[in-house]
Amino acid sequence: MTAPVLAACGQGGSGSVNGVPRLNWYIGAQAGGWIEDAIATCNTQNKGKFVIKEQELPSRATDQREQIVRRLAANDSSVDLIGMDVIWTGEFANAGWLYPFPDAAKAKLSDGVLKGPLESASYQGKLYGAPYTSNTQLLWYRKSLVPAPAKDFTWNQMVDTAVAKHLRVQIQGAQAESMTVTFNALLESAGGSFVTDTSKGADAKISLAQKPTETALAALKKLADSSAADPELNTANEDSSRAAFEKGGSGYEINYPFIYPSAAAVKGLQKDIGWARFPEVVAGKPSKPPLGGFNIGIASHSKHHDLDVAAAQCIVQPKNQLDAAEKGGNPPTLSSLYDKIDKKQYPFAQLLRQSINDAAPRPTTPAYNDISLAVQETLVPLASINPPKTAAKLRDLAKLALNSEAVL
Repeated sequence: MTAPVLAACGQGGSGSVNGVPRLNWYIGAQAGGWIEDAIATCNTQNKGKFVIKEQELPSRATDQREQIVRRLAANDSSVDLIGMDVIWTGEFANAGWLYPFPDAAKAKLSDGVLKGPLESASYQGKLYGAPYTSNTQLLWYRKSLVPAPAKDFTWNQMVDTAVAKHLRVQIQGAQAESMTVTFNALLESAGGSFVTDTSKGADAKISLAQKPTETALAALKKLADSSAADPELNTANEDSSRAAFEKGGSGYEINYPFIYPSAAAVKGLQKDIGWARFPEVVAGKPSKPPLGGFNIGIASHSKHHDLDVAAAQCIVQPKNQLDAAEKGGNPPTLSSLYDKIDKKQYPFAQLLRQSINDAAPRPTTPAYNDISLAVQETLVPLASINPPKTAAKLRDLAKLALNSEAVL
């Protein structure tokens, strides 16, 4: 009878390895081997205390969320550690699916972490995620086609310059999460926000104040109505906009740093690429770049919370964060690591650090998923935007989404 029980444990259930507690880490499929390396490092450093076992989720974030939510909602005690997209924190914590890090661990995990990632891992004053990797979008440009953007370069200047030089601007305009990423950055840069009183959690209120919301929508509308808009704007995602930029004819691109190593495959392109901070939306007001990445959460129904905390602290150690950056293209959350990171791979490291520190996380709310769908359905196609009317429509739909009254 013993053999079948142990075999079942090997498929992800609770159990042990040679008498050592096994911690199941559910995380989306990642290329580069950096997850496996982090596990090997922590299993060696903590030999005899615990063994981390990877339980691979799909590569797409939406599919990851669907699978892990099913387990968490079913109080599955086999889930110990979770590789959480930064937008899951509010939803998972509010549902009672996450174990908050104790104060001592919170202090250690917060030390030296950039502000953006730390905010994304927190909910109602508690830390529910160990900040592990981060990301942001930069403004990329072709040095041979357009001048270097000034420090206070604006979105309108970007579009106007591209139009004057008969060039295009590449952004992500598809009806997908990438649309919410772009709009949130524009909204925050204009001085607005989706939610007020985020500390109130499920009792927070929708903001989307008219003036900054109109300003953000007008920026998207300006590009969509101009000759700088790509014909495929309304279906463009991160990879297709990268490919369009590589083909030529584009002066600017707003995207993640993965486009830089990709450019090496196009003769002369990598040397021609320059970079700058996400453009300002209101002249003279520093932009709030987008924020990506993921944190390490602990499932509330895990049977090993003390060990989970120790494992999470081990996973996010500096060595593993550098591996994630250099092998997987996922920038670190620790500020000090930007002085140590491979500068050939990240020649824009200092700009990346500042942008991530100043980034605006997408709203930390239990209703985030529905709010994001409201944005996607309201804004696409971008040329249909009427700033005053679209702002009011989005605000009304977001309020319904916050109260779980919208059908999206």
